[in-house]
Amino acid sequence: MADYKPNEMMTIAAARLLKNDDVCFVGIGQPSAACNLARLTHAPDIVLIYESGTLATKPNVLPLSIGDGELAETASCVVPLPEIFSYYLQAGRVDVGFLGAAQVDRYGNLNSTVIGPYDSPATRLPGAGGATEIAAHARQTLVMLKATRRSFVERLDFRTSAGFLEGGDSRERSGARGGGPGSVITDFGILAPGPVTRELELRALFPDATVEEARAGVGWPLRVATQVDRLEPPAALELAALRDLHARTREAHARPVRLPA
Repeated sequence: MADYKPNEMMTIAAARLLKNDDVCFVGIGQPSAACNLARLTHAPDIVLIYESGTLATKPNVLPLSIGDGELAETASCVVPLPEIFSYYLQAGRVDVGFLGAAQVDRYGNLNSTVIGPYDSPATRLPGAGGATEIAAHARQTLVMLKATRRSFVERLDFRTSAGFLEGGDSRERSGARGGGPGSVITDFGILAPGPVTRELELRALFPDATVEEARAGVGWPLRVATQVDRLEPPAALELAALRDLHARTREAHARPVRLPA
């Protein structure tokens, strides 16, 4: 077994959830790493869309932001921002919305707006961007978030993006068109919604993780599925592809930016 870090296992586990024919709306950060790892390994035909309007982009390095020129230069085409939302996302053409957040609750609702009261927050976060619409319209969403009791909380400080709202059929009754969270990938394993309650429950553990570790990282009494899978450690090919991607990215981002005269 190759040596690997928890965040590498997390990214690889997330990448494995993506299929070759998926159309994926990608968030910046770890979601972007997972989606591009899938493209470089088992899903070469995956279609990656970023909020800046880049369609079927194939970046050689991970973008700094949705406005990174790497995305436009390697895209099949670039369309206006309203078209991404109107003609692709809201039209039901996005299979997977891949998101990060600062907080998640037991029903997969996300906060990326503020920590603390909205009017006088302890921390003001980057905000929704397109996450609210992605969570509402994608056929399913995947979420990546390191598990601590500050991030997996009983109650969000602000609900930026809807998961299963209050659980049960409350999402369906709200009129949200998308399917909601399919999986939440953490640094101990994978949570997924229960079929009736829609509450997140432990479905899979990483090779060295335990149920006790999972429960310790979550701020509510975590349900455990009847059968909890034990995920395979990273394969040599997955680990090499991920490390090469990060190495290329570090090298590219270390170069001085030179604008034309």
